[in-house]
Amino acid sequence: MSSQRMSRAEARALAEKLVAQMTLEEKAAQLKFDAPAIPRLGVPAYNWWNEALHGVARAGTATVFPQAIALAAIFDEGFQREIAEVISEEARAKYNGQSAHGDRDIYKGLTMWSPNINIFRDPRWGRGHETYGEDPYLTSRLGVAFIRGLQGEGKYIKAAACAKHFAVHSGPEAVRHEFDARVSQKDLWETYLPAFEAAVREAGVEAVMGAYNRVNGEPACGSKTLLVDILRGKWGFEGHVTSDCWAIRDFHENHHVTDTAPESAALALHNGCDVNCGNTYLHMLEAYQEGLVTEAEITEAAVRLFTSRYLLGLFADDCEYDRIPYTACDTDEHDAVALRAAEKSMVLLRNDGILPLDLTKLRTVAVVGPMANSRLVLKGNYYGTSSRSVTFLEGIQKVCREHGIRVLYSEGCDRVVDRVQGLAQPNDRIAEALLCMENADVTIACVGLDETLEGEQGDTGNFSASGDKLSLHLPESQQRLMQALAAAGKPMVTVLAVGSSLNVPEGNAELLAWYAGQQGGTALAEILFGQVSPSGKLPITFYRNLSDLPDFTDYAMKNRTYRYYEGEALYPFGFGLSYTTFALSQPAIYANEVTLTVQNTGSMDAETVVQVYVKNHDSANAPLHASLAAFRRISVKAGEAKQVTLAIPESAYTVVNENGERVREGHRFTLYAGLSQPDARSVQLTGLHPLQADIIVD
Repeated sequence: MSSQRMSRAEARALAEKLVAQMTLEEKAAQLKFDAPAIPRLGVPAYNWWNEALHGVARAGTATVFPQAIALAAIFDEGFQREIAEVISEEARAKYNGQSAHGDRDIYKGLTMWSPNINIFRDPRWGRGHETYGEDPYLTSRLGVAFIRGLQGEGKYIKAAACAKHFAVHSGPEAVRHEFDARVSQKDLWETYLPAFEAAVREAGVEAVMGAYNRVNGEPACGSKTLLVDILRGKWGFEGHVTSDCWAIRDFHENHHVTDTAPESAALALHNGCDVNCGNTYLHMLEAYQEGLVTEAEITEAAVRLFTSRYLLGLFADDCEYDRIPYTACDTDEHDAVALRAAEKSMVLLRNDGILPLDLTKLRTVAVVGPMANSRLVLKGNYYGTSSRSVTFLEGIQKVCREHGIRVLYSEGCDRVVDRVQGLAQPNDRIAEALLCMENADVTIACVGLDETLEGEQGDTGNFSASGDKLSLHLPESQQRLMQALAAAGKPMVTVLAVGSSLNVPEGNAELLAWYAGQQGGTALAEILFGQVSPSGKLPITFYRNLSDLPDFTDYAMKNRTYRYYEGEALYPFGFGLSYTTFALSQPAIYANEVTLTVQNTGSMDAETVVQVYVKNHDSANAPLHASLAAFRRISVKAGEAKQVTLAIPESAYTVVNENGERVREGHRFTLYAGLSQPDARSVQLTGLHPLQADIIVD
């Protein structure tokens, strides 16, 4: 693989030369997501729309990793990059094979519209599980790692990443096409923009996608403030910008900032939106004829797009990735990475000692619940097709079969409601579930949501959708099931498949499995039966209910996320239990790094995540609570002690003022180093007091 990256200047020069040979009509046609071929210039058709949120999506068979929120729960930049490298390998394998057959349709290109680095600010948001959680620092680090892994380090970009949705976008889904997100300069620059800035300035992301909503009155896909002043002006972004799908049509149909389709096309192009996912740019020539855009603007957008295609090596004879065969997709090696991801991502929320289950003491296990044998619940949204998915039930059955243990299974109830009246009597499957429980030594209840219950609002570009959650409770049918099981008073482990905060009080233990990907069932069984210790940490706050939160449409950060929440969390950000115990000692805390020793004082090898938080005591502009400043996932054998050093970025000692400026204010800081967030709830739940030290920073 070449160590000499093709420069953007070189790629742009080639793009300018090619575009100069095109007619105005040809250039304008290249700005739609389904760009047509130009045979006379040797330009093949290209479709800009592809997805890779947690594996190559919507394009047939591919490795399906746990959903993005689950990858965030791993808290591991290096592993995040490894997963992205697998995704880019499969993207190239598919592109090479499909292009050879002349298939250049949607979801067949190398411009992957991932990652989603919006902030999961409110647990109601249906698309929150596409993100890396609620913290700007964690989102930045994982976003950068994913982009670097996807784009590679060869002469050419292996697959182009796209940071979305720029910006201030996190619901409500039902009104996203008309909604105006009003946000202060402080919240904008402290919370909503840092991950995008890191994607551009650190990771060199090739593309940025605008959002559906307006931001302070401007439609995001045509915002001078966002796209001109900040993205290209302040940050120096040189890649291409794409609209979200049919978002430019919203300018005149829903936002009413323009009156006609040509006016909408002109507004988007004038402010630097190069690709239209949708059909509004079909009116670009009308906009030109009406004097709303210039040929120079059309030319510049086309040049940016062909620059990206040259950087991808799509017109090169020496692209090292052209040799990747189709058989590099869906391999055993990639399946093993998906299994590791599922193992590392699951979060043990509570445990009265029932877990891990002792296989030598079990004769019969009951597995109940509508998510137990569901393949859909493994997927999240924006997923590919796995050739080898393992449901929770299948994973448990495999382990139990190997140890001569009987497994009883009942669906228990429908995901949402009882079956159609007349076809089944109310609660008849609850009775079956109770029979399973009565005849078993332990019951594993698999409940939760899936992409049809929390997800993206259905519209032109997304047909299988659901929207936002209305509460932090299970659907009523599942609540009835869980209450009946709990009332029986027998040992029960709750497995929660979800992409967001839910309050499920029943059971002796609760394991958060997320949307666990193709090997979710295998990983779950390994954790339940003690072959692997749980090690995931929450990238979001789990709230008790919605009553303490601001209105969903309020984009101010006050009383939102762990940094500003004024109540007591059900489970705090950064929290997750283990099957072993750890002791922290020998802290050495300086302004720019923290060193400590982590000893596994239990009897089981395990991984954990060391987390460092910083609290500014002097500045009125500091967040209410200490903020995450560093993290490191480590593996520690039973009885082993490891010294860990974590670098603290300079930004940890800065604040964002009301003008949106990041400045140094204050000298007195407290640094906390531990295995969770340093609040009273974390200490109470884990029994582990985080190390801390007060320092003075000049």
